[in-house]
Amino acid sequence: MNTKIKTLQRDRRRKRIRAKIFGTSEKPRFSIFRSNKYITAQLIDDSKGATLASATSKDIKGKSVVEKAKAVGASIAEQAKAKKIVTAVFDRGGYLYTGSVSALADGAREAGLKF
Repeated sequence: MNTKIKTLQRDRRRKRIRAKIFGTSEKPRFSIFRSNKYITAQLIDDSKGATLASATSKDIKGKSVVEKAKAVGASIAEQAKAKKIVTAVFDRGGYLYTGSVSALADGAREAGLKF
């Protein structure tokens, strides 16, 4: 499949998902971005347009992609606990819920974040 078509399809999925979800300061949006090298997660308060917490796999060395994603999920859940955030709205960003995306979500759930 052509790379341009894949990108357009992901963008359409992302927009369709974002139209339905909204994050607040009590229940922020748990947003994911996945590149070819790294995975990034953010807790976003859409009412203020502010990022409450973020974590990335850039600092994690020597693990598989799935293990890095799980560590990022645990990291963002710990930051959320420090800010007394218990629940979030999960935004998979148009990516399919497999591999590193599901590992990141599992890591956050195991560390205590609910969604």
